Amino acid sequence: MRVRPEVELDPTPPPRRLAPYSYALEAVVTGASDDEELAEGRLILLHDPAGHDSWHGTFRLVTLVHADLEPEIAADPLLPEVCWSWLTGALEARGLPYGEPSGTVTRASSHYFGAMGEREPSTRIEIRASWTPAAHPAPEPARPGPRRPEPAEAGAAEPPGVPDTAGHLAAWCDLLCQIAGLPPVGAAEAGVVSLPQRRGPQAR
Repeated sequence: MRVRPEVELDPTPPPRRLAPYSYALEAVVTGASDDEELAEGRLILLHDPAGHDSWHGTFRLVTLVHADLEPEIAADPLLPEVCWSWLTGALEARGLPYGEPSGTVTRASSHYFGAMGEREPSTRIEIRASWTPAAHPAPEPARPGPRRPEPAEAGAAEPPGVPDTAGHLAAWCDLLCQIAGLPPVGAAEAGVVSLPQRRGPQAR
């Protein structure tokens, strides 16, 4: 899949004890310069061929996303609900079926004292979530009679029983860009204005 130029994706060692198979990516959303870090996160894909009772499936996606916010936005009492809706909305906007969503939205404020007293207070938002990506439906039974096999096309959908992992990764990147305060793609034409969410550049 292709991601926005502001998103940098890199593989990272996955946890080994959560499932027989796992794969993990970490991402950073940068601003005008590569040294300006707006948001970061980690996405883990778990697979247990035997299935998992709490997952209600054989695959599970787990994520941690966080970013710094402006104090005015962080003080909004509806912020946790809004941040959670960014995740579910990103999945639904791409038409991705999923189940068993679970997670937390944490708002943490830091005040500095002593030698660090000159620094302004800061607030960070953190989303921890997991969900079960639904598998592609099985194809319809073949009609009676001879049938010539169709050649596979480049970029074809995943086979039945396997979720659209690329689609879920794309939705996760949408969530990262939203929590970073980036406008949606094509927002200039649509007249959409994004709210500032960070106090300033953060050195990487």
